[in-house]
Amino acid sequence: MTLAFIAIGVVIVALLWDLVLPAAQEAWARHRARRRRVDDPLDFDPGRELRAEQRARELLRSCVDAEDWAMYRDLGFLRVWGRLADGPARGGREGAPYAYLVYPHKPIVAYLPQTLELLNEYCVEFPDMTKPYGSSRLPDSDDVLAKWMALTSDERRLVHEANMHLPGRQVDPRAVRRDLWRLQQWERRRLRQRGAVS
Repeated sequence: MTLAFIAIGVVIVALLWDLVLPAAQEAWARHRARRRRVDDPLDFDPGRELRAEQRARELLRSCVDAEDWAMYRDLGFLRVWGRLADGPARGGREGAPYAYLVYPHKPIVAYLPQTLELLNEYCVEFPDMTKPYGSSRLPDSDDVLAKWMALTSDERRLVHEANMHLPGRQVDPRAVRRDLWRLQQWERRRLRQRGAVS
């Protein structure tokens, strides 16, 4: 009787082994591939990433005006004034002045400066195509520059082709309002500094 139980146990283990072993091997291979991706020095080099960001900042500085550069340097985002006559309408406010906040690796946020009402989020992506080196996304300043260039050169196309969402889908509205407040404070300081210099 005991011998029969042992034989049945061996058969069950052998059958389970055939079923479980391939799945376990596949899970182990996926785990090793994930670890290799994270730990592989070719995928991430802090020095290379830092140098890329420094070059990107210099490029951004050379492309935008001094005021915009100071805004990005001090606040970490850019404001771009909208130029479309019909603008991103909301609540019958067509033609009202509007602007965008351009963040690195976040959606572009449209808003009305006079009321600080958030209008839309425009999701656009500019991936880094220089693989195998570098990360899958552009350095922060390059991402901001790409969005700035798209908005200032062909705003209508960017707005038309972007994935549009209502505010709060990806960017926290409280954080955007805090940034708008920081922008107002920053502009007031700049005006005071200009007045003191004059």
